[in-house]
Amino acid sequence: RGLTDISLLERFIHLRYVDLSKNKLQDLSPLSSLTQLLWLKVDGNLLTSASMQELPYLQVISFDRNHIKDLEGIAHPLLANLSLKDNKIQTVLGLHRDQLSSLQILELQGNEIKTTAGLGVSKLKKLYLAQNTICSLEGLEEFEELETLHLRDNKLEALDGFSDSMKCLQYLNLRSNGIRSFQEVEKLQVLPVLQALVLTDNPCAEEPNYRLEVLSRLPQLQRLDKELVEEEEWEEAEKIRQTRLEKEKVRTTRCRDKKD
Repeated sequence: RGLTDISLLERFIHLRYVDLSKNKLQDLSPLSSLTQLLWLKVDGNLLTSASMQELPYLQVISFDRNHIKDLEGIAHPLLANLSLKDNKIQTVLGLHRDQLSSLQILELQGNEIKTTAGLGVSKLKKLYLAQNTICSLEGLEEFEELETLHLRDNKLEALDGFSDSMKCLQYLNLRSNGIRSFQEVEKLQVLPVLQALVLTDNPCAEEPNYRLEVLSRLPQLQRLDKELVEEEEWEEAEKIRQTRLEKEKVRTTRCRDKKD
């Protein structure tokens, strides 16, 4: 509606659900009196900051399609779902575990983020970082409860940064990155319960026997590129894996013999 001023809302202290999307708002300070607020949507405004006074019961916020540049000043103890898609955010610094102790879903697609270093909310269940410019993965070892990680359309060429402490990660989307070798894919072996992996539109996906090469390195996968792994496919991949292990064993023995 082209709103620029929402000071009238200060009077409605019992409001619980507020949608102010598609306006021209630059200031949300009048909402600080809405202490009963549970759900807030302010998509498509002119906000440059997501900073707000702490709201004790707020559980869901969406700041999509604004001009927000950082994650400072977001502190709501019951906030479970935070969305900041399509903004101007360059760093994930600014979120603090003690201020966002209930946060489980964080959506940061379509920003200008280059690294995952410093993301201080390690209790997340789902993290969406698609369509950024991420070229390095750092600090992921803290995400022991993370179940879903989206990194589609980034600049990743190496898969360092994953850790065996990520013992809940089941779904990983790496579509449209720059992963060329299966040796990089092999680094995902550290993820103990990874079940679904998306690698479409990476250079390695153009290689001969792509699916078998991936499955032979990650035998626990149940789904690759959104297609279920068939029994026959798994058996063929297992043969390749065993052959590779035998070759490595022979190579290791020969190296040892030369040293002796």
